[in-house]
Amino acid sequence: MRVLGINALFHDPAAALVVDGSIVAAAEEERFSRRKHGKRPVPFSAWELPERSARWCLERAGLTPSDLDAVAYSYDPGLARPAELLGLDDPWDHLRQEYARRAPEFLAEALPGLDAAKVRFVAHHVAHAASAGQASPYPDCAVLVLDGRGECGSHLAGRYRDRDLTVLRTQSLPDSLGLFYEDLTEHLGFLRSSDEFKVMALASYGAPRFLGELRAYVGADGRGGFRARPVPWSSLVPARAPGAPWSQGHADAAASAQACLEEVLLDLARWLHGRTGDDVLTLAGGVALNCVANTRLHRESPFRRIWVQPAAGDAGTALGAALHLAHAKDAVEPMPTAALGRGWPDAELRAWLERAAVPYEEPEDIAETVAEELARDGVVAWFQGRGEYGPRALGHRSLLAHPGHAGNLERLNAVKGREEFRPVAPMVVAERAAELFDGPLPSPYMLFVHDVAARWRARIPAVVHVDGTARVQTVDRADEPLVARMLDGFERRTGLPVVVNTSLNTAGRPMVDDPRDALECFGSAPVDLLALGPFAVRRGEVFV
Repeated sequence: MRVLGINALFHDPAAALVVDGSIVAAAEEERFSRRKHGKRPVPFSAWELPERSARWCLERAGLTPSDLDAVAYSYDPGLARPAELLGLDDPWDHLRQEYARRAPEFLAEALPGLDAAKVRFVAHHVAHAASAGQASPYPDCAVLVLDGRGECGSHLAGRYRDRDLTVLRTQSLPDSLGLFYEDLTEHLGFLRSSDEFKVMALASYGAPRFLGELRAYVGADGRGGFRARPVPWSSLVPARAPGAPWSQGHADAAASAQACLEEVLLDLARWLHGRTGDDVLTLAGGVALNCVANTRLHRESPFRRIWVQPAAGDAGTALGAALHLAHAKDAVEPMPTAALGRGWPDAELRAWLERAAVPYEEPEDIAETVAEELARDGVVAWFQGRGEYGPRALGHRSLLAHPGHAGNLERLNAVKGREEFRPVAPMVVAERAAELFDGPLPSPYMLFVHDVAARWRARIPAVVHVDGTARVQTVDRADEPLVARMLDGFERRTGLPVVVNTSLNTAGRPMVDDPRDALECFGSAPVDLLALGPFAVRRGEVFV
């Protein structure tokens, strides 16, 4: 069965293709359109479809739209209710619902040859759940979905048995942990439905002194659900204008919201474990991108293992919707990697460099060349293999740097145009991780935080956050041999088994995806070396 999954309605439009139960491709539209998150989550953008990512997924498999058996759209307008009945202040939501109802005809127009009758609606949170429970390596597991909103709810708790879902609890709108966090994001001067990770980072600089007040508005009900009503944030701390300096009060508000979120998540996880008895909890929905909360679940919940979908936000529902439909006919296989996006053969990469007329070299081993540049404290743009599905750079579209110089945090944030309080992440081979970091291991998708061992904090200061933690990515040699060779080469030169890894982009721009993006980023940012496949481009040779 050939199923194309589509996420389009709110934000992070994406497409994914599942053929005979195997995941062939998955990509976010932002990587093609170069618009961060693809579009803003407003009703007037709901008609926009991930046309380019959908076409690419089909091309990757050598299929045309007419070859598809089904298209899975990750929202079911038949389950929705008017916004006013849901307690939402969204006078134009009816327009969003109309676009959703007409999605089959819009898709048939965007993908000529597609039969509109093949488009099937999949409930939004069921699609999220499938992106975790069906994509994970565990056919039997519990699943917890939390986000801003779906058709009429914000949460799903359930269990998978042999990849079949049983829903145990949902939470109706307007109660929403995702909207609770989004409201604070906006109050703190950040972009809602986009910058929630900045609130999480800022929380490390504060104390949860408003937690008592927040519990009057947000809390678990002890029965697998919760209440989460609008918080009068202005009564706690003044709003911050975008771009203005942040205050200790802003950091304390962030810390309070983070602590409140974690309390509710723990209660939900304990309730779910009591119903299922499972060893494994899988997570999806935008809230699952909160790596601090994920780590607390790992440490304090009854579950022995936590697996988080690397594209946990709405982009992941394209994959989940496709898996949900495919499972009806095929035995679906787990997600093999997050590197499900575009890639280019070496000959095409060379052609890009020739067309750009930039001097380049082809060293014997690009991993050793990069390790040498990093050891000299150079910043490297690393473009290798297929692009990542989800918001994390995982060694395919990365900016790399030396972790041993504390100033490299400020340096990278300046290169990328980011806020000074934002941390960067360490990349380490999986077998060395436990020497340096205490937390959930392995951590291939960078979705947990880890305490940095005291004896290492002074040696790798660039990756140690203000609270002594780091968001670690572990590298499996079998899966990522090139990255592992680069790490080995860096350790031979420096004695450090860690390299700084952050996404290859600048502020407000999607992650670099194709060779043109890589060359443009290299040309516009103070990066010392571009590793484009097996080729090396040195800044000193291009900009004389």
